[in-house]
Amino acid sequence: MNNIPPNEAKISARAVAAFANTPNPRLRQVVQSLVRHLHAFASEVELTEEEWLEGIRFLTDTGKQCDGIVRQEFILLSDVIGLSMLVDAINHRASEAATETTVFGPFYIAGMPERGHGENMAFTPGEQALVLGRVLDAAGEPIAGAVLDVWQTAENGMYSGQDPDQPLTNLRGRYRTDEEGRFAIRTIIPVSYPIPTDGPVGRLLQASDRHPWRPAHLHFMVMAPGHRTLVTHLFNHDDPYLESDVVFGVKDSLKVVYQPCQANHPLAARHDIDGAFRLASYDFVLEREIA
Repeated sequence: MNNIPPNEAKISARAVAAFANTPNPRLRQVVQSLVRHLHAFASEVELTEEEWLEGIRFLTDTGKQCDGIVRQEFILLSDVIGLSMLVDAINHRASEAATETTVFGPFYIAGMPERGHGENMAFTPGEQALVLGRVLDAAGEPIAGAVLDVWQTAENGMYSGQDPDQPLTNLRGRYRTDEEGRFAIRTIIPVSYPIPTDGPVGRLLQASDRHPWRPAHLHFMVMAPGHRTLVTHLFNHDDPYLESDVVFGVKDSLKVVYQPCQANHPLAARHDIDGAFRLASYDFVLEREIA
């Protein structure tokens, strides 16, 4: 710790040393590094007592905003400072063949219904959409029985669980691939939306003169035995917020085009779609689990 007054450096060294006997080596490494970097940060910015106390209040308010079900303000905080995407990048240095990952987000709900091939998961209005594709391994072979856990916002920009007027299972579901690795999902076109701004994260964005918007996307968690679980999005290719996503989650390889299709399109009859719709296609590639 260069250019730090000796007394301050001594405090920091003692704090780091206090964790030297932590039995778990990984916990010891993480905690000592965290203490070292936090002390270096406080010294670098010459943190005042008032600023330190305001930081404590901010973290306290962040915890109070978490409800344990849908709202997870700490994940939201991690997202908007780019930490979520950094951790994602560190932990998913996948092969070039594998589909790229992105942030998990704070609005996932476990235990959503199993849905059949092409079943509609939308119970609120919107422009009809059909999303088709396959789940493959890195060699291009189809993966049968892979699970795609899918979720998105309604047209009002809110997820079920946030919005009391939506059924909890709206725009959520678990789909499975057939013997050829194919899946089909009926839904509505995703829309861009602002992350919640009624809590401490919203106040931070406002104070930083940053917008709260995310580009339109579908969330996916794709799972198959023997393969690494994939958490990713599919983004509308023409969304105005692709270059300024508040959580830094956009990757070019995850953009899809929703092509217009008329009511007489062969896929409409096959998937019981009444009227015009839009069609997107995407193949997910999973990498093998490392033993």
